[in-house]
Amino acid sequence: MSAFEEYPQPNARRLRIFSFDPALAARYDLADMSAVTIDVRWENDLKPGPIGEYLEVVDVDPGSRTAYPPVDLNAPNLLAADGLAPSESSPRFHQQMVYAVAMKTIEHFERALGRKALWSSRRYTTGERYIEQYVPRLRIYPHALRQQNAYYSPSKKAVLFGYFPARAADRRSTPGSTVFTCLSHDIIAHETTHALLDGVHPRFNEPVNEDVLAFHEAFADIVALFQHFSYPGALRDQIARTRGDLARESVLGQLAQQFAVASGRGDALRSYLGKKDAAGNWRPAAPDAALLAETAKPHDRGAILVAAVFGAFAKVYRARTRDLFRIASEGTGVLREGDIHPDLVNRLAEEAQRCAERALQMCIRAIDYCPPVGITFGDYLRAVVTADFDMTPSDRENWRLAFIESFREWGISPRGIRSMAEDSLLWPTEGEVERRIEVEARSNAPNIPTETLAADATRRRETFKTIFQQAAPIHGSDDEYAQKASRFPAAQSYGQMSDVLTPVALSMERYDIWLSAEKQAAMFHSWLMDESLTWLAEVLGLVVHTQDLPKTISARRKDPARANIEIHSVRTALKRGPLGLPEPHMIVVVTQWRAGFFDIGKQRAMDQTPDGWADPKRDFKYRAGCTLLMDPEQMKLRRVIRTPGTVADEDELQRMRRYLLRGLTPPNAFDGATKRLGDAEPFAFLHSHVG
Repeated sequence: MSAFEEYPQPNARRLRIFSFDPALAARYDLADMSAVTIDVRWENDLKPGPIGEYLEVVDVDPGSRTAYPPVDLNAPNLLAADGLAPSESSPRFHQQMVYAVAMKTIEHFERALGRKALWSSRRYTTGERYIEQYVPRLRIYPHALRQQNAYYSPSKKAVLFGYFPARAADRRSTPGSTVFTCLSHDIIAHETTHALLDGVHPRFNEPVNEDVLAFHEAFADIVALFQHFSYPGALRDQIARTRGDLARESVLGQLAQQFAVASGRGDALRSYLGKKDAAGNWRPAAPDAALLAETAKPHDRGAILVAAVFGAFAKVYRARTRDLFRIASEGTGVLREGDIHPDLVNRLAEEAQRCAERALQMCIRAIDYCPPVGITFGDYLRAVVTADFDMTPSDRENWRLAFIESFREWGISPRGIRSMAEDSLLWPTEGEVERRIEVEARSNAPNIPTETLAADATRRRETFKTIFQQAAPIHGSDDEYAQKASRFPAAQSYGQMSDVLTPVALSMERYDIWLSAEKQAAMFHSWLMDESLTWLAEVLGLVVHTQDLPKTISARRKDPARANIEIHSVRTALKRGPLGLPEPHMIVVVTQWRAGFFDIGKQRAMDQTPDGWADPKRDFKYRAGCTLLMDPEQMKLRRVIRTPGTVADEDELQRMRRYLLRGLTPPNAFDGATKRLGDAEPFAFLHSHVG
């Protein structure tokens, strides 16, 4: 055999982590499950830090002016030993921990969404020039803060972890000992999820209704919670302790135990299975349909959404394990006292892991089916149901019914919906959009011939196909979209027609995917600005012509009679086709905005003032838009997901105004609540209150 023969490249790197956090390692009865070894994607060019394709761990401690030596996960000794052993006192293990858990979280997102993950771009203006920069890596600072906090920073494109001395004095915590948030699996997964969601929906950082920030927090908790079930050793341990009953007290439904204990906040920062009463007895959480209307704080409100999702998971788990309990109990369904058989533990753990993985995939996949701004819990339910229907039309295990029932039990329903039946919750298809156009046409012209309507529908379908067949029309495009189009070199077509809207090859490098998406956004913008597709913009709930509309609607400087349309992103994702095979689909996110003023009299005056939208003294921006799912192979619309109103909608503008004045918590005693709208660090504010 040649001495120079190459060995096959590994698929995964094995690394040791705390399964939950160091609090479990300090408990004798839980020591065996306190640490696990997980597989993360192998990166050939992983540098000390670690610094890889997605993440860059920067371990500087501003408080002590110290830079800790970076861990080299390619060192032979570490490769042979599955990385460093879990340690609270080793900064290099802290670096390993944040890298491993964050990479595992990224893996879950990429598998669910069917594409490579991209971080939110840096966007800013210099004078009148719009600048957008690619962000290759999320930076992670394990020891950035000396405080009880950890948060994702949208402005820095970084996750900052804090550390602090324990304050609570009880048998589980030693006062004065240091608690590192970067050693909590749940906090790492939670903050990484904030960053990943920001990469898909950057407008979800804007608190325009009571659900937006609550959704961000709940979604991050959902990912962290269900990742517990991906570690077999810890899962089997807890299944054995609870005798397979997930409603019993266990660490599976708790988040950030050490953080909560050390800061004097109870057994866990948040617990979704139940809680102890005043006498110390465990009480399973029971759905309360009235609770949502009585809850305003983001974390408390978000906890209701998490409970609804976990309730759906628990329903399916119980249904899938009912036969196992019957077999083990000789038909009664009630297990005898004592430990359950290891074989039953293994089977129950397998079912729990399978159900948790399906629930997690459903929850993540749904973010491609959300409106671009102003997300509500009801919108998210529709997104979960529609995304799963498109992926798995035949729902033999009734997952969608379990979600619908659980959300209903917790008082969550979409606004304006007449029925909670599955087919009523699905976002509209192309056929439903065409029927709506026909109804509107008949209401405006009752005597219009059916043949004319049919001819118009055929013309629209044929016109829509041109965006996949012809080069985008050339207009006097806005500078922003001219820059987007110019970034992608014409020579770099990667087998695609570079001037035609085409799905991105997912095998491309992430930077090239970003460049191609920028070019695609510029092309789609050109099509929407074309007169032949004005009907499409109107179907999508967009305003094109502004002559008879309020002047506070953002308009093009070179053509004030036409509204600005922002193509936030054009993404390619693999979705399941009619034959069950993966097919590339395209997701386009489009928004518009209007200048808002708290004083209704001033709003009316500015609505009549030319260029009223450009007033620098506006109080807020009201946004509207849509998410569009397209099938490029069949050249048709798959789903149209609109916000409740257009930017010209007075009722929706008033709804946002009312929330900003009465429902949004001010950042401090001296600033108004609207200061939160322009907050560059919304998660720092949120997490400073609850961790």
